[in-house]
Amino acid sequence: MAITPGKPASRASIAEKMPNSLLKSNRFSWTTVRDLREATDSRGAQSTGDLLSAQPKRSRKPTTKSDPQARFAPNHLDREFTAPEPNTKWVTDTKAIETAEGWLYLAVILDLFSRMVVGWAFSATENAELTELALRKALANRRPPAGFLHHSDRGREFTSERYLALRSFASIEVSMSRTGDCYDNAVMEAFFATLTRECTGRFRFETRQEARSAVFEYLECFYNPIRLHSTLQYVSPIAFEQIKASSMV
Repeated sequence: MAITPGKPASRASIAEKMPNSLLKSNRFSWTTVRDLREATDSRGAQSTGDLLSAQPKRSRKPTTKSDPQARFAPNHLDREFTAPEPNTKWVTDTKAIETAEGWLYLAVILDLFSRMVVGWAFSATENAELTELALRKALANRRPPAGFLHHSDRGREFTSERYLALRSFASIEVSMSRTGDCYDNAVMEAFFATLTRECTGRFRFETRQEARSAVFEYLECFYNPIRLHSTLQYVSPIAFEQIKASSMV
């Protein structure tokens, strides 16, 4: 079965697809979607750019540090950001989200086949427990075959003994970006840019719990099931995997 391409998603069309639960939530940044809709109706699509660009100023986020004594894996991914089927290539990274209580750290794992978020976790500190929890969730959700590729940067949270032990136990082929080269993990960089633009960058969170709730709803209620991707012929990650699965029957 061939994939039926959708249409490129404008910002206004993205707003239109957001679940009502998100639009009604005071803690979620996409409450501004109503403004986007009204602006589109009354002044045309071009005016939405003014609203989207009016983001609150942010503090400088913490910088991820590597352990000079850690063992680094080669870059086996080598910027090949496509995968022939699910659970053959995963990429991961962390993001700091500012709240009035302090930083909230988010770890995310993407499947390069469908760009689906297959694992995620939150913590008040950026450490191996955070990334390990995200990986354990992804492994439980997807049950990948032995030997699949798992790519990260060289941050301490990805090179700790406990994280490497988990990847060894799950028979994962480890791949790491070269030092200071964000292009080696470009898909994750692009994902976090989208998350910032469409979610976390639109709102100043008072508490870490507010940020957790907003990001959870964005990932599970919008990004995976609804958001269209140009690399997926303008269908959502879940729809892309469902279409591919049905074509194999």
